[in-house]
Formats: sequence, C-alpha cells, structure tokens
Amino acid sequence: MMKHWMAGSALFIASACATFAQTPWQKIQQPIAGPVHPIGSYANGCIVGAQALPLEAEHYQVMRQDQHRYFGHPLLIQFIQRFSQDIAQQTSGTVLIGDMGMPAGGRFSSGHASHQIGLDVDIWLQLPRQRWTPQQLLHPQPLDLVTADDKSVVSRLWSRDIDTMVRQAAEDPHVARIFVNPAIKQQLCLDAGTDRQWLQKVRPWFAHRAHMHVRLHCPADDTECIEQPAPPVGDGCGAELKSWFEPPKPGVHPIKPNPPILPANCQALLDKHLL
Repeated sequence: MMKHWMAGSALFIASACATFAQTPWQKIQQPIAGPVHPIGSYANGCIVGAQALPLEAEHYQVMRQDQHRYFGHPLLIQFIQRFSQDIAQQTSGTVLIGDMGMPAGGRFSSGHASHQIGLDVDIWLQLPRQRWTPQQLLHPQPLDLVTADDKSVVSRLWSRDIDTMVRQAAEDPHVARIFVNPAIKQQLCLDAGTDRQWLQKVRPWFAHRAHMHVRLHCPADDTECIEQPAPPVGDGCGAELKSWFEPPKPGVHPIKPNPPILPANCQALLDKHLL
C-alpha cells in the first residue's frame, strides 16, 4: 500500500504546483496539422493530427466545452462514438464525456498527469435519461459513488448500468486500461459472474469516485508512442485490491518528482508553434 500512497501524494503535489501557471500546451488552440502521430507516453508527450470530438451527437454529451479538452486521436473519437451508441442501446441513457486532451496534447496545468497523447478519456459513471441543458454541461455535478470512509460504494447510487458501462469499455480491444476508485473496483468484483477476464483491465487508482478513466492502446504502427506495460494477469480482485484499503505506513513522506524531460519531437513542436 505504501507505494500506492506515495504515488498518489506525489501526483497531488505535482498537480497542486501546476495550478499556479499555465503550461505552454494550453496556448495552442488548434490541432497540429499532419498525419496523426502520438509522441511519448500517456503522462509525458504530445500529438500531431489530433481531431476534435463532435460536440453534437445523439448518444453522448460533452461537458465543460469551454475548457477546450475534447481533442484526441481518431481511434479515441471512434471509441467514444462506438461506446456511446452501444450503451444507449443497452440502457437508453446518455453518456457524459469529460476530459480528453488538448489540441496538441501535452501537459495540463491542473487536473491530470496523463491525457497527453490523445488516447485517454474520462467518462462519468452516470447515465441521464434526459439530455442535460447547456448550463448543466458547463457546470456539471459529479455523482460521488464512494462512501466517506473510502471503503465501499454508496449502495443507493450504484446500479447495474455502471457495471454495464465499465464492462463494455473493458471488452473493447482498443482499450488498454480503465482506472476507477478502489471501492468501485471492489464492487465490480463482487458483481461479476464467472466471466471475469475483462476485470484485468480495470485498475484501482486514487480519486476516480465519479468517473472511469479509459486509456487506449498505442496504435500498433506508431513507433514513437510509448505503450504502458500490460496489467498483471488475473482479475485483480484479490490481495492486490485489498492492499488499497490498508492504512499508509507511518513515517512515510511523499517525494516530489522532478518534472520529466519532454520528448525531443514534442519540444521541437512547441518551439515551432509558440514562436
């Protein structure tokens, strides 16, 4: 558990420090023209040729459009469209899309360590049957599914629709990982039947109390996109999950990580487009 706590504290510190200044990536308002090309890793990179997710769609709605975080790899656009249509057919609900990436990817000033190469998207774990108004989309209210003690989900808020959403995403072959709160992972483990292979992709992580963070694989033919190692074998519902509910070791202090060095081609992109 100690490694989980240290990693989470370090990410919190990095995010808190970043809130005081915009990153240069936020100054790029349009995608970089060229063949689509993610560069670097999910938490340290950029993307050429990103596309904007269409903001008007039948089966999903995009929240906080004013933040300009609805760009990604075409594979991510296609996944969202495919996923939302499938979920609408199964539940009659509307999928709520949160943050994807910025026009050229890169580091956010706050809110995320990843989402940098156009292959990550936050999808809220609620499915309204009536479409939200523009005001609701601009100031959305998350549905906190986890109890105050962080040990379980709120039973009155949990529904089979949530299981359906997470499983549908996990069974998509383009999806590499899905991050949810440990309590949500625990409930998914309890609800799952004998077919549990999809749970391997569902990974416990800090926060993520109201949404799932879906991450796609790097495109197979893109040599500059750094794929994350595969998740451990098994459904992840045993000792690994249990460790997330153990208290942190006393006397352990978070270590502030040094900012990663930007991939050379991302730095060159910044230098060219911010002259």
